[in-house]
Parts: sequence; C-alpha cells; structure tokens
Amino acid sequence: MKNLTEGKPLKLIMLFAVPLFAGQLFNLFYSLMDTRIVGSTLGRDALAAVGATTTVSDLLTGFLNGFCNGCAIVISTCFGAGSKKDMKKALGGTIVLSVGLSLSITVLCLLFLNPLLRLMRVEASILGDARSYLGIVLAGLLASTLYNMCAAVLRAIGDSFTPLLFLILASFLNIFLDYGFILLFGMGVGGAALATVISQMVSAFLCFFYMRRKYPDLSLSREDRRPEPETYRKLFAAGISMAFMVSFVNLGTAVLQTAINTFGRNIIVAHTAARKITSVFMLPFSVLGTTLATYCGQNLGAGRYERLRVGIRDTVLVTFCWCLGVILAANTISPFLIRVITASTDPEIISTATLYLRVNTAFYFVPAVICLFRNSMQGFGDSRTPIFSSTLELIGKILVTFFLAPAAGYAGIIAAEPIVWCVMVIPLIVNMLRNPLLKTKF
Repeated sequence: MKNLTEGKPLKLIMLFAVPLFAGQLFNLFYSLMDTRIVGSTLGRDALAAVGATTTVSDLLTGFLNGFCNGCAIVISTCFGAGSKKDMKKALGGTIVLSVGLSLSITVLCLLFLNPLLRLMRVEASILGDARSYLGIVLAGLLASTLYNMCAAVLRAIGDSFTPLLFLILASFLNIFLDYGFILLFGMGVGGAALATVISQMVSAFLCFFYMRRKYPDLSLSREDRRPEPETYRKLFAAGISMAFMVSFVNLGTAVLQTAINTFGRNIIVAHTAARKITSVFMLPFSVLGTTLATYCGQNLGAGRYERLRVGIRDTVLVTFCWCLGVILAANTISPFLIRVITASTDPEIISTATLYLRVNTAFYFVPAVICLFRNSMQGFGDSRTPIFSSTLELIGKILVTFFLAPAAGYAGIIAAEPIVWCVMVIPLIVNMLRNPLLKTKF
C-alpha cells in the first residue's frame, strides 16, 4: 500500500503513473496486435468488421471500467482517512455492484445484438464477421470488468505495479492465442475476440487471488459483504458518475462511427488505424488522469487540500511536454505507423489516416487539460462538471454525424474532435479557477 498524502506531489504522481502507463501500453499493445494479426491473416474485410464494431465494445468496457474507477475513489478516500472498516465495506459493495452491472449489460446487449449492428450501419459484406466478433466480446465483458475492478482497488490503496505484471502476462497470452485460434483452428475474427476474452479472464483471476493473499486488510468478512445503504449510495453515485463521464466520450465516438461506416472500407480501415495510434498518443492523458483521481481522493480523505492544486498544476505541465513530442511524431512518422498497423500499402488508407493524425495532434493540449481536470474533479468529489463537459462532447459529435459529415464527408469527421474539445474544456477551466479546494488560481 502506498500513501500519496506525504512527499513531493509530482514525484509521487509520476512514480505511481509509470506502472500504470506501462500497463495501459501493454493493453494497447495487444489491441494493436489484434489489429495487425487480423489484417495480415484475414484481410481487409475482416479488419473492417473489427473496426466497425470496436467503438461499441469500447463504449461498454469504458462504461464498466469507469464505474470501477469511480467506486475506487470512495475506497481511496477511506484509505486516505485511515478507516479500514469503511474501506472494507466499500470494497464489498464495489464487488457486488460491478459484477451485477456487468452481467446485466451483457445479457441486454446480447439480446439486442442484431438491432445494435443495424444501428451501427455495418455493411452487409462484413456483417457476419462483425456479429461474430462483437458477440464474443460482449459475452466476455465480465472478464474485463473483474480485472479492471481488481486493478482499480489496488490503485486506490497505492499499488499500481501489481496489475501491470498480470497485464503483461495477458498481453503475450493474447498474441499466442490469436495465432492459435486464427491460423491453427481457423476461427476467423471470432478467434481474435475469444483470445482477448480468455487473456483478460486469466489476468483477472491472477490479480484477484494475489490481492487476497498480499493485502490481508482487503479480506472481507460476512459483515463487510452485508449491504449497507449509505455505502452503496456513495459507491453508486461515484461509480455511475465516472462511468457516464467515460461512456459519453465513447458514445460520441460510436455515434461518429455510424457516419464513418457509410464512407467505405478504406475509410473504415484508415480511421481504425488512426484511432489505434491516437490511443497510444493520448495514453499519458488517461494514465495521469487516473493517477490524479487516486491522488486527489487520498488527499481529500486525509484533509490535505493544499496538495491538490500543486499536484494538478505540475501534472498539466508534464502532459504539455508530451504533446510537443506527439505533434512532432505525427508530422514525421505517421505513414510508417499506419503501414505497420494495417499491413496495407493502399495510398488512400495511409493518406487519410495520416491527415487525421496531423490535424488532431495539433490540438492535443486541449484534451490533455480535459482529461486531467475531469479526473481530478471526480477525485475531490465534483461529479457534475465532468458529466456536463462530457455531455457537450456527446452533443457536438451527434451534430457532426447528422449535419457536418453528410456535407463535408470524412473531412468533417477530422474537424469534429478539435472543435468539440475547445467547447467542452470551457466549463472545466471555469470550475477549476473557482473551486475553493484549490485556494489559488492556476
């Protein structure tokens, strides 16, 4: 267990974030490997089928992951306050709520899988592969939820290193199973989805059993697992707030995908590849944002309010340095990265994806601030402003899908996110400047 309420804020934040960054990097690594393996072994149509449905799976896993992270903020606040009893009750409630929510979403989505695919405007030529891939991913939502829940709980008590170890194992297992299921057993895109689900389940169980043995304070008695209305209320409020914040982002992306799916397979493949690279480029934003949520939660519980402003300010400066490096990379090696990910030399795919990356990265300073501020606000108990900001993003992407994309084509999609970012950051900055917990302005 690691206490984030003592010591130099930036040093603590960076040390906590490094294992988390490595873990997320490996998570993206086997996601990229899925894309590469599917593209190189099954062809462009199979890759388009995966790309056409990825936003839906990202939306649902993001919602559940956000819920787990929101509940973990309550746990981190109890840990910062030194209350083991409250921490155990919060953990028991987190397990019940997370598992129950995951199973409910899985059943509901599988029942309406075909209408969901029609809503996404998936082309008839790739519909079969899309149904196979998405159906297996949906059936395995509990696996990713269990891992994310265990990882979130460990981060709440200051351990960001252990989840990394099991995620690395899962990454290599996923690659091994990908080739086995696709090449040896001929399972197609369904094999790629099954490989991911099995890998996540393995990492979840390993993380869970390690957590029970390593941290006796997290072992729950029957009383700890007994429902307590006030604890459940706090957990649900924090969890659903973070879940909606994340899911509004992913829902907006899913809405945009419905427009992208009408532009043809080359555009779908190009956008899929560009979004994969974007995930890597933006990784420090989400990692440091998650770190700040834990940091702010612990310091809030300990009453160390003076540390909030310093930690947030210094982290923003670090991400701005990263943005400069990303802009340079986008304008130099983007075509190479696209070829590596898609295994394609099609000029339309490469030029389209490259243009997307070069335009979007020029505005990365804005989403950096958005991610850090939203997570920090969740950490010190402000759930309304992040949701309002995310709602603006969702509304903006809906307007782009129905008005700008039909008029301007894929160029409208490229322009959408920078425009939306500049709008949704406004309420976050205003709130930060006025928040009494931060005492002095940035």
